[in-house]
Amino acid sequence: MKQKLTLCAALALAACTAEQPPAPAGESPVQAAAPQPQMPEFDPAAAPVSQVGFNGNDNVQRFITHEAQTGPYSRAELQAFFNGAVYKNNIIGIMNRPGTSRPWYEFQKSNAEGAKISDGRNFYMRHRQVLDQIAREYGVPAEVIAAVIGIETNYGRNMGSFRLADSLSTLAFDYPRRAAFFQKELHEMLLMAKEENQDPYWFAGSYAGAMGMPQFMPSSYRKWAVDYDRDGRRDIWGSVPDAAASVANYLKAHGWKTGGRMIVPVLLTPTPQIQAVIDEKTALNRTVGELRAMGVEIQEPVADHERAVLYRLEVSPGLYQYYIGLNNFYAVWQYNHSRMYVTAVRDIANGIGAGNL
Repeated sequence: MKQKLTLCAALALAACTAEQPPAPAGESPVQAAAPQPQMPEFDPAAAPVSQVGFNGNDNVQRFITHEAQTGPYSRAELQAFFNGAVYKNNIIGIMNRPGTSRPWYEFQKSNAEGAKISDGRNFYMRHRQVLDQIAREYGVPAEVIAAVIGIETNYGRNMGSFRLADSLSTLAFDYPRRAAFFQKELHEMLLMAKEENQDPYWFAGSYAGAMGMPQFMPSSYRKWAVDYDRDGRRDIWGSVPDAAASVANYLKAHGWKTGGRMIVPVLLTPTPQIQAVIDEKTALNRTVGELRAMGVEIQEPVADHERAVLYRLEVSPGLYQYYIGLNNFYAVWQYNHSRMYVTAVRDIANGIGAGNL
């Protein structure tokens, strides 16, 4: 993204609008939330885009009307955009595959062991100066930043090759279950193109629209991406400083506390009461003192007033280990809503050299 690309002539894109500035390094990254536009209600009875094309679809036309009335694009520009977007049926196939939840002992092998940790050490050593500088300014350990990039994109090697114009348009108008979400992200991507003075067909990422080394959705990019190297671009695709600072910015905005722990092992005797707590939605609804009163034995020093989530991981078939996740666990969980994901980030970070997170 360092090189400024020529804008699509068909879209006649204007100069970028007032950009939502990233938080200055070292300052609070939380920004005032802009009002979210109310997207038109999705009509599942509309003729499918797979048959009539994007501009022949009633939902697309309602989206165009809404965007032309509320945003920086004209109707002609939006119609030109959808003329250039390509429907991707294989994305719908991927989204419709039954989800399978692997146990921790399988997830760990591919996400938090061996090559992932050794590659993380190499990544950290190559970029140590800037990662340590970002860590000091944001208060998020360099090893945690590297671990997130590692688990998301294998340290930038697997960022996805789908044009967002294609993936988000396909999901916004041919995936009714989450149409509202993907229409919002398509809206964010179009605004992002204006703000970054970039061709909207240029942005590439995963089949679901996640971008760059940290796999930000367009809405996350607009809120938390950082131009750390100060070259005028928030380049999470090609700039390690920008990608790393963006991860740190996100985690700090979501409550990361400097010097805080993520995970502490516990011992317990499973009871219906304790299992009910484990099955609760992930949130810091319990204090460590409350968990102790239920018979949970905290294996390392943690103050009773700290808030925690109790969870378990299947370490071999039918065998579980138990943990509490503290404030910084929850900050990372908001990046990806998986307890296994957060544990893997912690394990990679500790393997890189963070110590006892």
